[in-house]
Amino acid sequence: MSRRTPFWTVMFYLGVALIVLIAVFPFYYAVMTSFETGTAIFSPNILPEMFSLDNYASVMNGRNFIRSVGNSVLIAGVTVVCALFLAVTASYALARVRFRGRGLLLMTILAVSMFPQIAVLSGLYELIKLFGIYNTPFALMLSYTIFTLPFTVWVLTTFMRDLPVEIEEAAIVDGATPWIIITQVFMPLLWPALVTTGLLAFIGAWNEFLFALTFTISETERTVPVAIALLSGASVQEIPWGPIMAASVIVTVPLIILVLIFQRKIVAGLTAGGVKG
Repeated sequence: MSRRTPFWTVMFYLGVALIVLIAVFPFYYAVMTSFETGTAIFSPNILPEMFSLDNYASVMNGRNFIRSVGNSVLIAGVTVVCALFLAVTASYALARVRFRGRGLLLMTILAVSMFPQIAVLSGLYELIKLFGIYNTPFALMLSYTIFTLPFTVWVLTTFMRDLPVEIEEAAIVDGATPWIIITQVFMPLLWPALVTTGLLAFIGAWNEFLFALTFTISETERTVPVAIALLSGASVQEIPWGPIMAASVIVTVPLIILVLIFQRKIVAGLTAGGVKG
């Protein structure tokens, strides 16, 4: 077995390198394509024939693209705040308060998170029209929060169950109210889980396309995915691959930066609760 160890070590790193290559190469090719113009875009090259910022200039100077980025930041940020606020309070009740039907409620929450968007699109559209928020950011904030909440509640409930009961009992003895227990006792301990679920909720809201396309109609209210999908060329038959790739790189880089900044919290959030001490 000791003689085979180097061989399997090499095979392991080769497998990791292959996975990284498959995962990273599409983004690398998009970056390289975003620097090419004209017919060079259609030539399969590992390195671009020439570096040009014309595609980025075209996107940044395009009509309402910057506004679409701002809409996505606003909607995704509000969605994360609302989802985490509701999920923390709900997970406290589900993890710490004993009541009949708690297990069934958790299973229902998990089942709701598995529903495809298209299955509830028509009903959610009627609800948004009833509230009078069609073609406004509030329509997307509401729909994104509804679809994000089941996942965040389920994850935070799992983490909150693993917190020592003695901490809560000591706070109750000191006269702490449930709100103080949640905000001052549990939330500092839940930071890894909050960062993980918050970042995943932000990425989901940032990349969402179906609701954004259905619930917004004007160019000023569109989010980034819809703005990229509706980029047009000089004619109806032309697909502007260069500007599309440049816009995709522009909106992907912030997500990569966020993941790199919070990677330790993400790993801690994904692994916490996996082993009970």
